[in-house]
Amino acid sequence: MAIILGIESSCDDTSASICINGNIHSNVVANQAVHQLYGGVVPELASRAHQQNIIPTVYEAISKAKIHKNDIDAVAFTRGPGLLGSLLVGTCFAKAFALAGNLPLIEINHMQAHIISLFIDDNPSFPFLCLTVSGGHTQIVLVSDFNKMEVIGQTLDDAAGESFDKTAKMLGLPYPGGPLIDFYAQKGNPKAFKFPEPNIPGLDFSFSGLKTSIMYFVRDHVKENSRFITENLNDICASVQQRIVSILINKLKIAATQHNIKNISIAGGVSANSGLRNALKIASQENNWKMFIPKLEYCTDNAAMIAITGYYKFLEKDFVNQNVQPLSRMPF
Repeated sequence: MAIILGIESSCDDTSASICINGNIHSNVVANQAVHQLYGGVVPELASRAHQQNIIPTVYEAISKAKIHKNDIDAVAFTRGPGLLGSLLVGTCFAKAFALAGNLPLIEINHMQAHIISLFIDDNPSFPFLCLTVSGGHTQIVLVSDFNKMEVIGQTLDDAAGESFDKTAKMLGLPYPGGPLIDFYAQKGNPKAFKFPEPNIPGLDFSFSGLKTSIMYFVRDHVKENSRFITENLNDICASVQQRIVSILINKLKIAATQHNIKNISIAGGVSANSGLRNALKIASQENNWKMFIPKLEYCTDNAAMIAITGYYKFLEKDFVNQNVQPLSRMPF
């Protein structure tokens, strides 16, 4: 039996999870509402909140799993990428917990863990492609094994999740704005307004031009009609979401054709977006793909994905020592 404690603290959510023999028995997430006051994550406030939340969060995860802390066989933690102050809290706690219990430490790459989260409730066949989309990353990854992943396409500038959040800010929506864009988009017409699709060669992405076009679009229409956003909010959100999703899916289609792969998945925070999930279902039907989508609770940052990734690394005895330090820009 292998019991893994997973700890995630890369941004503004403190999370702890218990994985027993590859099965998640608890997944506790403590959110930080304080950032809503500032329209985005404030790193210093995030790290302070992690310090307050991490002990009760770990305690609750252990209690919900109905185990004792002495039953734990290893501690897996997010080493990076992420906010350095936030990562420091999780890393230091994991090192202290492991040192006190004489347990092995397992470092986890946050973005790789998003991909392995697919195995919590499913069993994708290797090789498969994973479109990993979040507030800070947009990647297409060729996954050949649990420990063999290759980024074959990525954003050259901004991420898809950032585009959702920045658009929401332009529209006067509160933080976090991405889910609100999705909410209003479901009531709107995705063909009401047209936004450009970047012509980026290969499998890479770019969203900076799209964000600029949205900014000028909003500015010019508000000049003509001060109530333009209020009167057209649903259609604006639907049109923006349709374009972001089409950029993602079109690149994924190219990647699937080039690599002759039919097993296709999505992961990361933006994989919770209903427009992206529906578009992947349609593309899967049209292209005879076998599709894998994580449950909503495993899309955003969570420790379950850290714990299960730690389980597979535990089987390989892939451990690190107490000198390990967090990396805000951890290589994939």
